Amino acid sequence: MKMLINVPETVVADALRGIAAAHPELTVDVENRVVARRDAPVAGKVGLVSGGGSGHEPLHAGFVGPGMLSAACPGEVFTSPVPDQMVRAAATVDSGAGVLFVVKNYTGDVLNFEMAAELAEDEGLQVAQVVVDDDVAVSDSTFTAGRRGTGATLFVEKIAGALADEGAPLDRVAAVARQVNGASRSFGVALGAVTTPAKGSPTFDLPAGELELGIGIHGEPGRERRPMMTSGEIADFAVNAILEDLRPTGPVLALVNGMGATPLLELYGFNAEVHRALSERGVPVARTLVGNYVTSLDMAGCSVTLCQVDEELLRLWDAPVRTAALRWGR
Repeated sequence: MKMLINVPETVVADALRGIAAAHPELTVDVENRVVARRDAPVAGKVGLVSGGGSGHEPLHAGFVGPGMLSAACPGEVFTSPVPDQMVRAAATVDSGAGVLFVVKNYTGDVLNFEMAAELAEDEGLQVAQVVVDDDVAVSDSTFTAGRRGTGATLFVEKIAGALADEGAPLDRVAAVARQVNGASRSFGVALGAVTTPAKGSPTFDLPAGELELGIGIHGEPGRERRPMMTSGEIADFAVNAILEDLRPTGPVLALVNGMGATPLLELYGFNAEVHRALSERGVPVARTLVGNYVTSLDMAGCSVTLCQVDEELLRLWDAPVRTAALRWGR
């Protein structure tokens, strides 16, 4: 497989150097693998720290900035960052108001963030955690006890980040982050396999003419394989899977997310089908975001995430944000 890299061993470091060159508003510690707001710590503000394996860009480093994350810890490709990174990030952004860890529900991430929270508290930092577990496709997976954390991570980081920027205390920011996670569900579909730099070839076999329903963001198996379906059929399947579990009673945020190799032309067409499916089922959509935000390197496919919102959550979603990958209102 052809890749725009030097060698697999330096992929993450090279990318971090590129982020630093492109975004002077960020502080990028390439050696220690921490990306932070240059103005951190912000006086009186709760710090938001997230992270995970690289390969899901722009998640998480692309979401560091005003209105969203204070810092991100990128691990190696599809590998959890280590506790030392997380503690360093927390210390970098802590203003005395505490730090919230936003953790996707993968075993390595959960264990390492728990250890980091203990170490940070030993150093006098106040730390809270929220675990994102929005994927309805499977109850357990290759890397997970319970549901996987996927697209809702973006909703949690954006809404909690807006509240933190308003000066809300740590317990309130954590409570709203958990509320968003509880109101969110996701479902993903793979049209093609993912290729990691270290392996250099697809990590699983998906024959031509087939797709995998319920795939994870590391290429974990989903619910089933079927012959290729139309965009509308995929939208119906994904929306039904979500609504079997979420059952919204009000408007939703909708994220139509590409897995890395699906062009926007296809994603916008798929978004039209998602809106059609939701309308037919009586679910109003308050806001929509379309694009590649929670990816899986070069995987072809998409995911749908819905989050039921009230007026307060919608206000926080609409609040200004200025990051490398998400920006509006300023």
